[in-house]
Amino acid sequence: MAGRIVLFGATGYTGEMTARALVARGARPVLAARSAERLERLADDLGGLETRVADVTRPETVRALVQDRDVLVSTVGPFLRWGAPAIEAAIDASAVYIDSTGEPAFIRRAFEHYGQRAERTGASLLTAFAYDWVPGNLAGALALSEAGEEATRVQVAYFGQGAAGRSGGTQASLISALLEPSFAFRGGRLRTERLGARVRKFDLGDSRGRLAISVGGSEHLTLPALHSQLQQVDVLLGMDGAYVRYMPLISAVVAGATTLPQARAALETVLGRQAKGSTGGPDEAARSRSSSAVLATAYAADGRELNAVRLEGPNSYTFGFEMLAWAAIAAAAGNVDGPGALGPVAAFGLHELEVGVRAAGIERVR
Repeated sequence: MAGRIVLFGATGYTGEMTARALVARGARPVLAARSAERLERLADDLGGLETRVADVTRPETVRALVQDRDVLVSTVGPFLRWGAPAIEAAIDASAVYIDSTGEPAFIRRAFEHYGQRAERTGASLLTAFAYDWVPGNLAGALALSEAGEEATRVQVAYFGQGAAGRSGGTQASLISALLEPSFAFRGGRLRTERLGARVRKFDLGDSRGRLAISVGGSEHLTLPALHSQLQQVDVLLGMDGAYVRYMPLISAVVAGATTLPQARAALETVLGRQAKGSTGGPDEAARSRSSSAVLATAYAADGRELNAVRLEGPNSYTFGFEMLAWAAIAAAAGNVDGPGALGPVAAFGLHELEVGVRAAGIERVR
């Protein structure tokens, strides 16, 4: 018997688009959010779906959403600030939890803190299950699998091509990530590291070099569990702008300032103004003008390149909506493998994940 899919945050940008992707795939999710009025409008537009009112400031209302065998999909961020009630509700209910976060600090917490609790209750936690960071998990796993045990390092890089704009939720999550410690996997272990501590240049074959900054992705936590010989995992995010080459300095200054309460509060105020009032996100026309590429390269201990994988597909938002919908439906059908905090490959298997990523629009081109 398939479980229910409960979509928390359904009236936000990512939530609404995920709801539409679920319905397009034949699912009938329960829609949950703070506003009953907005929920009813969306539910009616999608064919009369069930709705539930829940608010992270009242955790008991979130806990009431979910029961055993349910799949709880959360799009309520920034997750480091608002994400705890949903993941804790899923753990308590022995349910499957899926979220759209890309925030390094929350991802690490999901694996290192919530994962053990989930193993005890039988819950399955699938954090960071949108563009951040599912395609890189697939590309990295493919590159390592094909390279064999000689591979001791893997590098994963994400790039957007074309300008689609950012949603208000993404802006808020970026601010949260900038103010919190990130991490890297180096020397065979997870290490705390600033977001943007390193910058690298890539040739994407389009006559111009692209810069990418280091960032904490779920790949740091998932790929070493699949390939025990790994000593280093690098995850990088392509960015545009003259400031990018100075990110190591910028991140060092921010990291130093956040240790001082008054300076941190001032930074939160300044950065928060940039995201304030930014609601919604790019529409279909804007998304159609952009695309994405993910590169993964496996290396030997002596630095030799052993194997490279390149994935390409639509705008990151479009992929994210479709990936969340695919994962939720697969989880509701009982296709998630085991309890605890799971990476994409561990949750579904390499072949099935490749099928799901392709169904969401991104596929291998090399």
